[in-house]
Amino acid sequence: MFYIALILFCGLAFGRLVKQIKLPNVTGYLLAGLVIGPYLLKLLPAGAVEGMSAVSDMALGFIAFSVGGEFKMSYFKRVGFTPIVIAIAEALGAVAVVFAGLALTGHDLAFSIVLASIAAATAPAATIMVIKQYKAKGPVTETLLSVVALDDAVALIGFGFAVTTAKVIEHVAGTSVLMSILDPFIEVGLALLVGAALGAVFAVPLRWFKKDSNRLCLIIAFVFMGSALAEWMNVSSLLLCMAMGAVFVNLYRSSENIMRIVDTVTPPIYMMFFVVSGAELDVTVIPTIGLVGIVYVICRVIGKMLGSTLGAVLMKAPGPVKKYLGPTLLPQAGVAIGLSLIAESVVPQYAQVIRAVVLCATFIYEIIGPAVTKISLQKAGEITAA
Repeated sequence: MFYIALILFCGLAFGRLVKQIKLPNVTGYLLAGLVIGPYLLKLLPAGAVEGMSAVSDMALGFIAFSVGGEFKMSYFKRVGFTPIVIAIAEALGAVAVVFAGLALTGHDLAFSIVLASIAAATAPAATIMVIKQYKAKGPVTETLLSVVALDDAVALIGFGFAVTTAKVIEHVAGTSVLMSILDPFIEVGLALLVGAALGAVFAVPLRWFKKDSNRLCLIIAFVFMGSALAEWMNVSSLLLCMAMGAVFVNLYRSSENIMRIVDTVTPPIYMMFFVVSGAELDVTVIPTIGLVGIVYVICRVIGKMLGSTLGAVLMKAPGPVKKYLGPTLLPQAGVAIGLSLIAESVVPQYAQVIRAVVLCATFIYEIIGPAVTKISLQKAGEITAA
């Protein structure tokens, strides 16, 4: 209880401090965790941080459900396949540029393929927080919400292909090429199917529970159930809860009221999540990344920007989307770290390097990403007051 109180007090204080220099609240929360965490002041010990894993699960479940709530059929009828094409283009752009950078600097082929595939992943949490804080609205914001939601699926499938290729190159015994290719499709499909089913079921009990207090209990129960099922089935909780939110808003007419209730309960959960995320950022890995880390961090940014611009041009998206979407796709966190752990079994000789690079990149992207997102949305004219 003390640590939770400490997290909330520090989150509030740092959120207010960064507001004085026109930075998003989420940057303050991350900095708060970094300062009080186990790598600096040690007010929040490593054991306490590890014990907060349930907070992360709760926050990511609500974030994913909220993002799914933006997936109304009326939106896709209006924009068509634009978000899907941009999501694929920006993910492949990051992979291609990072792979080229690693190959040109003389790194092993299998290592370059695996590390480059991790570059596709984008973390939606910090981006969503910036959009919510500044109430951003417009074509860039709409496209961004869709792209970060789809990005998880694209990254998982792309990583599956990369791992298969790396295993063939490394001659890993017992490798089933077919199953290695099918596994990510099965994982994504299962997450979407179960999430869609939960979203359809969620709309049913709301007929009998009309009070906001009862509906809040139902919302929490379904989001927690979605996260729990995802962990039990070993699939992406982000994809499952997004699918649940997407199906729900298209089946339930008064979904806006439900999303309003969600917004009343989530602020402290989000704050705790980002402070804990900041505490997990290990500053000690920064000096260890060397040339490979520099190549990864820089090339991923270039790849995301080029890929998103290319996708927007191909789909004839509005001018601001072509110009400002790319910089908003920098944040990278949970999914990338998870993929780096899987990568250790594919190229074990490079396990420490991959882990260090991804952790360092997470630190850099999570700290600067929210500020870059805010600036980009401001320049696009979609944030009216900072």
